[in-house]
Amino acid sequence: MHIKTIAILREGKTPPDLRTPLTPQQCVELMQKFPGVKVIAQQSPHRCYTDAQYTAMGVEVKEDVSDADILLGVKEVPIENLVANKTYLFFSHTIKKQPHNRKLLRAILAQNIRLVDYETLVWDAGNRIIGFGRFAGIVGAHYAFVMWGKKFGTYQLKAAHECTDMRQLYKQYEGLKLAPMRIVLCGDGRVAHGAIEFMRKLKIHHVTPEEFLENTYDHPIYVQLRSEDYYERKDRREWDKSDFYKHPEDYRSSFAPYYKHADVMINAVFWKEGIEPFFSHEEMKRRDFAIKIISDISCDIPGPLPCTLKSTTIEDPYFGYNVLLEEEVAAFTQGCIDLQAVGNLPCELPIDASQEFGEQLIRHVLPNLLIEDKGDMIKNATIAEGGNLTDKYSYLSDYVG
Repeated sequence: MHIKTIAILREGKTPPDLRTPLTPQQCVELMQKFPGVKVIAQQSPHRCYTDAQYTAMGVEVKEDVSDADILLGVKEVPIENLVANKTYLFFSHTIKKQPHNRKLLRAILAQNIRLVDYETLVWDAGNRIIGFGRFAGIVGAHYAFVMWGKKFGTYQLKAAHECTDMRQLYKQYEGLKLAPMRIVLCGDGRVAHGAIEFMRKLKIHHVTPEEFLENTYDHPIYVQLRSEDYYERKDRREWDKSDFYKHPEDYRSSFAPYYKHADVMINAVFWKEGIEPFFSHEEMKRRDFAIKIISDISCDIPGPLPCTLKSTTIEDPYFGYNVLLEEEVAAFTQGCIDLQAVGNLPCELPIDASQEFGEQLIRHVLPNLLIEDKGDMIKNATIAEGGNLTDKYSYLSDYVG
């Protein structure tokens, strides 16, 4: 019997991603669950688990993993590191025709690589099977509170990446007295639910949209808004979510009541081109625009927030926005709105994020890849195979040219 070899790739993007698709313990678990599978790991100086930790669990670690059948990464694999005629699983960020990854997909086709994209692995209902969204939500919500402390000088919290893990992140809040801030959280997906998990852990009082707009409170509160809460049809007809995403030009923002009552905004929405922004530059200049801090987890540029002028980095996460000049200023400058727009938030909790991702991979994805592809889960997530785009992703043909 041919032993299938799975390789854990070293992340090649700059700055390096610390996450891994499988922890050392999960590599062992995978080999026990599938006796015909061998797992190896590529040497890495920056992975959140060291080479020595893999070796200690009996996982072979080496530089050249080109003899593997299946190669697992997290982010895009650099073109120069691709090995022809292999099966790869990673987030390719190509399905929306992202310009910066056009050459990558061309190289994948040229090298006869089978590409299964984590982003396209979905259940029958269409929701994603695997991802890091929960951790983006947790870290993004935490940033809102970190920024409050910095802006008003009331307390100091470490950013998530300065903590060993999630437990240490939450420990900082023990005994911390929070101001009666009013938080509006937009979104209803995995990211938004990560932010809600964070709020619940802190015991932040959840209120309804009506309560948020009508009542005053002497303690922190948050409201969760879904798209029907802050968009409406221009012709005033009944809201239709599927129609909203198909024909966003027929809808307009109805967010104004919330920006008049919120101190903090956490943006965790799914956004697509053509959807009207939450508010305009001109609205941000109004005296009744009350938002002081924005944690833009979704970080779409251009997108629903005109003040998100750029994405930021873990090393330099914040910037200020001067509403009158409509331009970036130093973070926490008096009179400005402060934002974070880090594009890779789950990297800040790499151990927790990797553990959960690996669990999902072993439970839901790899059995379909290694044994039987039930419901065509893998087939439907395969973007390229045999040097061609698959039928489902043939719409990318003009993109790869």
